[in-house]
Amino acid sequence: MKNSIVIGGGAAGMMAAVIAARRGNRVKLYEQNEKLGKKLFITGKGRCNVTNNTDCEDLLSNVISNPKFLYSAFYDFDAGACMDFFEEIGVELKTERGNRVFPKSDHSSDIIRALEYEMRRLGVEVHLNSKVKSLLVTDGVCEGIKLSDGKEIKADNVLLATGGVSYPLTGADDSGLRMADETGHKVTELYPALVPLRTREVWCHELMGLSLRNVSAKIKNGKKTLYEGFGEMLFTHFGVSGPLILSASSKITKHLKKSELMLTIDLKPALTPEQLDKRILRDLESAKNKQFKNALSDLLPSGLIPVVIELSGISPEKKANELTRAERLSFGTLLKNLPLTVYDTADFKDAIITQGGISVKDINPSTMESKRVQRLYFAGECMDVDALTGGFNLQIAWSTGYLAGSNM
Repeated sequence: MKNSIVIGGGAAGMMAAVIAARRGNRVKLYEQNEKLGKKLFITGKGRCNVTNNTDCEDLLSNVISNPKFLYSAFYDFDAGACMDFFEEIGVELKTERGNRVFPKSDHSSDIIRALEYEMRRLGVEVHLNSKVKSLLVTDGVCEGIKLSDGKEIKADNVLLATGGVSYPLTGADDSGLRMADETGHKVTELYPALVPLRTREVWCHELMGLSLRNVSAKIKNGKKTLYEGFGEMLFTHFGVSGPLILSASSKITKHLKKSELMLTIDLKPALTPEQLDKRILRDLESAKNKQFKNALSDLLPSGLIPVVIELSGISPEKKANELTRAERLSFGTLLKNLPLTVYDTADFKDAIITQGGISVKDINPSTMESKRVQRLYFAGECMDVDALTGGFNLQIAWSTGYLAGSNM
């Protein structure tokens, strides 16, 4: 029977602890917070988007950083295996729009409680309020950990599953990355990901709270398109957010370090420019004696109307039937290409995940063991892997935790 230590009581750490214990290991888990799964508790707006009910190829296609590295992890423990695992330990699941999987109860606490119960059943020792200061490494072999109070605990193997640096209110910090760095592992540059974007335009900030559904967005760096997507977005006091924007952010964060980017919003993606022109013409004709500013209520949200009119350069007082064909066509073009200048992302405290982390070149993808330090394993967000929204990041945590726990 091997003695295993897991550092971190998040999704990856708890999964690894369960699997290692099922394999017959004597497992101790150390968590610096006062309870387990603090970040897991708030995921999916408190509902916990457990995974995405799809095949491995689709899982991999939604990974942004280093998808090839996750090939073994996903094929060893895919979405189906993940769903079976949680059903077996007592969590009823449901699949919603976009193949997103949630607990039937809509409570993330059910996921955490089931993992806690399974660890307790398997005899995993959970140590809360226990901060690990460093790894004990001798001649390239990890032999245990040192706690912040100076106490040393020996083990046959150790798993580092300390997460990223996003959401510091959940206790996230760079301690795990620092420990990896101290033991010779490369830590890549960190970026906030799945994060709102900051824009230059003042009008955007004035629309704070306005949500737009069924719009499409395109982000370009010069002539190069970095992202295209469809969905829901939200205006904030500093820029834009919402599912569509969060997904976009993961594709562009590294580019923002070098230059500002152009975001264009298509407010009417279901209509071709010709169809939109006919629609605008119809609205103007039905309100021909009204001022232009009062002729668009069926076409746009009320808060957006004065902004779009100002951007168009057309007088809001102009009669609807007095618009020239050129003005009308220009207005239609604006609705399909509403421009915004993105200059930065919001901070790590507003980011769902961290992009960057322990370099995957230093980790064996088949076992999650370090290539630099024997008997040291990694799992979850502390590694340089991340994905789009929809349950894919949690699946990374479950799969890498499973693989690490199986091999410890």
